[in-house]
Amino acid sequence: MAEKNRFDWQRWLPGLVTLLHYQPAWLPKDIAAGLVLTTMLVPVGIAYAEASGVPGIYGLYATIIPLLAYALFGPSRILVLGPDSALAAPILAVVVQYAASDPQRAIAIASLMALVAGAFCMIAGLLRLGFITELLSKPIRYGYMNGIALTVLISQLPKLFGIKVASQGPLRDLWQLGEALLAGQGHWPSFIVGAGSLLLILLLKPFKRLPGILIAVVLATLAVSLLDLEQMGVKVLGQLPQGLPSFVFPWVSDIDLVEVVLGGIAVALVSFADTSVLSRSYAARMKMPVNPNQEMFGLGVANLASGLFQGIPISSSSSRTPVAEAAGSQTQLTGIIGALAVTLLLLAAPNLLQYLPNSALAAVVIAAALGLFEVADLKRIFRMQQWEFWLSITCFVGVAVFGAIPGIGIAVVVSVIEFLWDGWRPHHAVLGRVDGTRGYHDVQRYPQARRIPGLVLLRWDAPLFFANAEQFQSTVMAAVDASPTPVQRLVIAAEPVTSIDVTSADMLAELDRALEARGVELQFAEMKDPVKDKMRQFELFEHMGETAFHPTVGAAVDAYLDESGVDWKP
Repeated sequence: MAEKNRFDWQRWLPGLVTLLHYQPAWLPKDIAAGLVLTTMLVPVGIAYAEASGVPGIYGLYATIIPLLAYALFGPSRILVLGPDSALAAPILAVVVQYAASDPQRAIAIASLMALVAGAFCMIAGLLRLGFITELLSKPIRYGYMNGIALTVLISQLPKLFGIKVASQGPLRDLWQLGEALLAGQGHWPSFIVGAGSLLLILLLKPFKRLPGILIAVVLATLAVSLLDLEQMGVKVLGQLPQGLPSFVFPWVSDIDLVEVVLGGIAVALVSFADTSVLSRSYAARMKMPVNPNQEMFGLGVANLASGLFQGIPISSSSSRTPVAEAAGSQTQLTGIIGALAVTLLLLAAPNLLQYLPNSALAAVVIAAALGLFEVADLKRIFRMQQWEFWLSITCFVGVAVFGAIPGIGIAVVVSVIEFLWDGWRPHHAVLGRVDGTRGYHDVQRYPQARRIPGLVLLRWDAPLFFANAEQFQSTVMAAVDASPTPVQRLVIAAEPVTSIDVTSADMLAELDRALEARGVELQFAEMKDPVKDKMRQFELFEHMGETAFHPTVGAAVDAYLDESGVDWKP
């Protein structure tokens, strides 16, 4: 029992396991990496919070608490968690709708979404549902993320130009921005500061060891302070509240809880999809195992902690994690050092960032959004399989037109349709024997293939389920009708059939009776044992008899030749 308890502790508190095996030589590297990481945690945390529709200070709260929580419950030794650009759009979609420009309502709604996301991830992790994000195919994920990137980018453009726009959706916001610019409402000093920051970030991006974001933000802050640009109308962050986040259970009246819950689940799916990809990448690089269920649980705890301490939903970061790694991070102590350094900033020097211009923060988010776009691999997909490319574009348009929350619904629906379509009209083949080649092959691809008189061999390349049951029945009857000789027996080469359901089982019983009325026996070859078990469960196995099931197609052919007396040489 003691050994079992020890194992459970190791599973659910991997941070303690790392601490127990911590090597003194790691400490200087973790401390140095944590201090370097802090230079990104502060501007990025503030920028992504502003992009999510809440005051920047709550982005720092969502940086401190989740880093501490994940250090204890997260399985990865390298991942850095915090506010993320990919989550800004789904958070903003809900916050803008119900916050009514009230910062306190905004953070309460965002924190409530973090609680929903955290609970969803924790429950999914406990139920070992870490595979659920794999239900979205790569083209659909690309389409969704490209839509998110465009939505985030559009949401930041008004701030870049110093214009306030009432958010009504990505395309309407872009239209309003265009009208405002044509009306001469653009604030060009703000634009110069923001565009200059964006250009500097993009120019320094190839130099991995240079903190491009920090350099751009510091220079923009100095420019506003030294040139007194605030007096010219350049909007700045202002003074941050001094102190630490407090425990608050978020609650807001007069909101649609269903919308908040759906938004929280959308955030959880995006967050875990990003985290699982990043976790796998670094696990492979560090030659360490990856546990998607524990990853989901750790991410859930971090989101839950963020929501209870005035934070917003968080995810792993594909920009801050490489910074930590490049700085020499060895363990999650790097994240703890970063969290403590941000805490020290809030306690000792909250006014340090008061001249940070909003347009520079917008530039930080826009630079991150540009990095989310996937174009190169979509070109490859278009070249290889165009219909999957257009699936991706459908999801992209769905997010861009309807917003992030409906967009993920569209992505899920399209994924289900894609799955059903593949199974609804699967490949099938009538088989024959090709001289000089072992086995039985598609007579369409091998016109020279010899067919056995009176026998139809049909391969069905999909599970049998409700969506394709009728199609299977029609295919079988068409194969019998198209046979060059009168059919005595039809054998389904069932090796690709991985499952059946009640609808398809009833169809098989009906098909067996219809074929029997025409003097044709229905049999199977190479059926998997789990599928046979289902046949027994649906009372088909006993109905058809043991002799109707053959271990191989060859065995089925031999049995037919022996029983029918047909003179045919394999």
